[in-house]
Amino acid sequence: MIGQPLPRLEDRRLVTGNGRYTDDIDVPGQAYAAFLRSPHAHARIVSIDIGAALAAPGVIAVLTGADYLADGFQGMQHVPMPLDAIDPTAPAFRDALHVPAYSRLHLPLPVDNVRHVGEAVAMVVADTAARARDAAEMIMVDYDVLDAVVRADDALTPGAPQLYDDAPGNLCFEVQLGDRAAAQRLFADAHLVVRRDFHNSRVVNCQMEPRAAIGVYDPAEGSYTLISGSQGAVRQKMSLVGALRAPADKVRVICPDVGGGFGPRSSVNVEQLAVVWAARRCGRAVKWTSDRSEAFLADYQGRDAVLRAAMAFDAEGRILATDHEWLGNVGAHTVSYVPMSNGTRIMTTVYHVPVAAVHIRAALSNTAPTAPYRGAGRPEAHHMMERLLDLAAHRLGIDRVEIRRRNMVPRSRLPYRSAMGLTYDSGDFIGNMERVLELADWDGFAARRAASAARGKLRGIGLANYVEAPVGAPRERIEMRVLAEGVVDLVSGTQTQGQGHATTFAQVVAAQLGVPPESVRLRTGDTAFVSVGGGTHSDRSMRLGGTLIVQNAAHVVGQGKAALADLLGVDVATVRFEDGTFIAGDTRLGLFELAARLESTGKPPLASDAEFNGRMAAHPTGAAVMELEIDPDTGEVELLHYASVDDVGQPINPLIVEGQVHGGLAQGIGQALSEGYYVDRDSGQVMSGSYMDYGVPRAGRVPPVSLVFAEDPTAGNPLRVKGGGESGITPATAVIFNALADALGEDAPEELEMPATPAVIWNAIHRESHAHE
Repeated sequence: MIGQPLPRLEDRRLVTGNGRYTDDIDVPGQAYAAFLRSPHAHARIVSIDIGAALAAPGVIAVLTGADYLADGFQGMQHVPMPLDAIDPTAPAFRDALHVPAYSRLHLPLPVDNVRHVGEAVAMVVADTAARARDAAEMIMVDYDVLDAVVRADDALTPGAPQLYDDAPGNLCFEVQLGDRAAAQRLFADAHLVVRRDFHNSRVVNCQMEPRAAIGVYDPAEGSYTLISGSQGAVRQKMSLVGALRAPADKVRVICPDVGGGFGPRSSVNVEQLAVVWAARRCGRAVKWTSDRSEAFLADYQGRDAVLRAAMAFDAEGRILATDHEWLGNVGAHTVSYVPMSNGTRIMTTVYHVPVAAVHIRAALSNTAPTAPYRGAGRPEAHHMMERLLDLAAHRLGIDRVEIRRRNMVPRSRLPYRSAMGLTYDSGDFIGNMERVLELADWDGFAARRAASAARGKLRGIGLANYVEAPVGAPRERIEMRVLAEGVVDLVSGTQTQGQGHATTFAQVVAAQLGVPPESVRLRTGDTAFVSVGGGTHSDRSMRLGGTLIVQNAAHVVGQGKAALADLLGVDVATVRFEDGTFIAGDTRLGLFELAARLESTGKPPLASDAEFNGRMAAHPTGAAVMELEIDPDTGEVELLHYASVDDVGQPINPLIVEGQVHGGLAQGIGQALSEGYYVDRDSGQVMSGSYMDYGVPRAGRVPPVSLVFAEDPTAGNPLRVKGGGESGITPATAVIFNALADALGEDAPEELEMPATPAVIWNAIHRESHAHE
């Protein structure tokens, strides 16, 4: 079954309307919540008048942050600092300069200041959702409006408005990695130094399912239950345990079907904590469902980094050193520093960089908090590297492909340790690039460009290579039980949000135990039976979960052999297991038949639990080519063809992996060309708060895709899995911007703004045309 493009087992249920998402769930007697949200980016809360709202029809309670603290609770600890990519016993940035890494508890409702537009200020609980919304409009808040700062570089400027008294200068942390002194020496003697600033723009997490949450409190047990879609129930539970100061066995989190996660749903959001608290306050379950306007203001967002990049080359175009600055916009609350950790670790990508240095800073700002978003730092790093290579090739008069050949890590040098400390154990980087050039007909591009020029169009082609370093939570658990009724019951700490786990996990079980994949039942998303699990992110589910399935299956087979030997009174060494059947002499018992025999005789069942703690390194890699055409009269971009060679390791289900590549590419296209989240620099007001003015790409924007899977095997796990969830997005913005630059010409002194909307491109063409007059 491994390697077979099996149609997803869960799809019939989902596409026929039988999915069960949070908003589909109703708890008897539930009430409904609505939130009053701040119209200001930064303001002191002088007073909150809840009188009119409390007297409104159907209103059960109107709650504020002061009420929450009065009940003895505290804010959520997001633990923004990730564990190191190599040593999971240590933090990623252990040697901060000047200040320790800043981390602040996140209250569900503020008690002093509001710090971004859309921050929840008060909560209304009523007998209907409409009444709750109406009453929320009646709350009167007296604000003392303060100056706001929304850009990370502005936030760190002396004299900038301060978000918190205990975070001087809005600085969360500052770290210097690599040998900067050595890099500067190489820069001084370099033949060419290329410098560019890149603003990797902020994006909204536009998952299909809006966020929703249901809080339940049982006064008899003193227990809390949260029902809410997320990327992992265990992490959500631990955040609630800390905030509610509750024993772990008194908090349960249930995650039903989830309509998209992409990173921001890993962390607990304030509304999830608020409804659980409100359920205790009100004595009944409380349900909340976001609308899209709330989502654009209050959901955790992605990206938003200023990258000041510098790379030194010799006369032959070989990289001597890099010396970068990475400035991340954390937003108003310290949710996550993961993108900065991931991005700087993978910074040298597939190229041999003898010396690398990076100065990293994280800044608070009056914007919605940022969190890991698909790729989480890796697309940002690759965008910077691949653009610098194209610029250097142009200035040195070297072909874009050739400058990459001269700098890529050859397979003969594996295992290769990068200047940032990662060790690549496998990956035919050069071979992947050569293969994608052939797949894209790179050599035939000149004729196609001429044909476009004859029609008055500007045609460009771009190339980008990539490698990933999946990390994520370093702990996972899989429990396996073989049931007499013909089911292999699997409990996993991972959590699907559309990745097809019910299918791919079943394929691995089927391959190991010789059973039909339809007989495998995957259970996730409920801490009543999921005790350990890191959730789904960072290409970790199949690497870790698949490895544990293989281990459990081997234990189950061993148990089965011993059980049959005991039943027959024979030596266990004489028992074989083939294609789902135990064989001893003339006796043949299928896996489920043996399970039934053991159950009927009161013997222990076939069962195994396995847990992993640590790092299981893997490095998905590949290469991509994008071809596009620009209409110079309008600035409109038409994506013509995308070619990709992706080494995701052994694909468990190529059909699902291909879908992952398409989805990641679509997200990269959106960020590159249309998803502009605009916040007024002076007031902090959000200027793109709906789909009317935020350009999520439609299906027609995605070009024809030629996709080939390659595999240079890794020995890091028994299934040879590397990961495919981020292979579409990691090179996407880089390859698109390289193609845009090729179409427009590399002589522009500055980078195109991201997203490169038609207006941005038209202005670039117009500026260049005037510059040459």
